[in-house]
Amino acid sequence: MTVDEHTPLSAVVFQILLAMADGHEHGYAIGKAVEELSGSRMGPGTIYGSLQRMERNGLVAETEGNEGDRRKPFVMTDAGRHALRAEAARIVRLAAHARSRDLVAGADGA
Repeated sequence: MTVDEHTPLSAVVFQILLAMADGHEHGYAIGKAVEELSGSRMGPGTIYGSLQRMERNGLVAETEGNEGDRRKPFVMTDAGRHALRAEAARIVRLAAHARSRDLVAGADGA
């Protein structure tokens, strides 16, 4: 799949990749990071189901964890990083469009 085939990303996939960009690799840590970033909680089924689909789509890859550690670590692939960048740029463009129509406040709060 190409980056264009991955975007636009769903909100869940975008938030998971954003959390992974900060170095989070395990489902629990990803869920906590998403909660801190967005204020919304993602359940384990959502996180792990999304990670499995993201792995099938080449956005993340499962890696070997530490021996005896039951947690499954994932890393973002190059395709995942490109898709995250493309989606972030798309969101910035949309936000600028909304600001130009006075739908949201700008950076200065106006």
